[in-house]
Amino acid sequence: MMFEQITIVGVGLIGGSIGRASRERGLASRVMGHGRTERTLVRAREIGCLDDFTTDLATAVRHTDLVVICTPVDRIASTILAAAPHCRPGTLFTDGGSTKGNILADLGSRLPNHVTFVPAHPLAGSEKTGPEFSRADLFENRVTILTPISTTPESAVASVDAFWRALGCRIVTMTPAEHDRALATTSHLPHAVAAGVAGVTPPGWLRLTAGGFRDTTRIAGGDPALWAAIFEANRDAVLAAVDDFTTRMAEFRSLLEQRDGPGLVQWLSDAKRVRDALGS
Repeated sequence: MMFEQITIVGVGLIGGSIGRASRERGLASRVMGHGRTERTLVRAREIGCLDDFTTDLATAVRHTDLVVICTPVDRIASTILAAAPHCRPGTLFTDGGSTKGNILADLGSRLPNHVTFVPAHPLAGSEKTGPEFSRADLFENRVTILTPISTTPESAVASVDAFWRALGCRIVTMTPAEHDRALATTSHLPHAVAAGVAGVTPPGWLRLTAGGFRDTTRIAGGDPALWAAIFEANRDAVLAAVDDFTTRMAEFRSLLEQRDGPGLVQWLSDAKRVRDALGS
């Protein structure tokens, strides 16, 4: 048993999966859930994500050892600051947010000394939301990125590292800035591109779509408010990724305008080489 109690704040797909995996793998004697909608929490407990729940944040964290924040990225810092005064000394915080610089900037030096935050980002999930889509095996062999800062105690990093590994994750550690630059290209830009392709498609043409359109646009089905918050939180890095993509598409347009067949083959081959390196 790693912890007596784990508290999950925000019991959706990610939070619910953390709860289910923690309970099935025996990582805590008790998994507590917190959220704003009691109906969602009731459902999460019914399907095995939680042992108990409350809509009161102070109650949720008062006796916990680890708090996992799975709210939208624009609420993570404020939730940590609201919860921390009610935690006992030594409580650890981690999160599931896909941006990091904004969270640490919002926290600044305001985090009380008796708790420690080790930022994390599990690269798992889907366009679906809600605990009903949670899975205990969601993190199996998936990467989780940890982004501790220089002042984060090594013992806290080790404990949070062990927790995510116990869920089935492989761990990569990098700085918050490195994380935000990389994820702008590998996660945030693809969502914007998928939304762009879906957005220019006339509804009357949807009956003419096949696997390529569905594969390309699947993630555009994600929660618009959640993704708008991600784009705003990682604005500078996303804009840089958009610039790179715009340059790439300008190259494509120029090759097509010039009827440069060999150039188009090379342009496509460069992309294929990258995709093939990823594997299936």
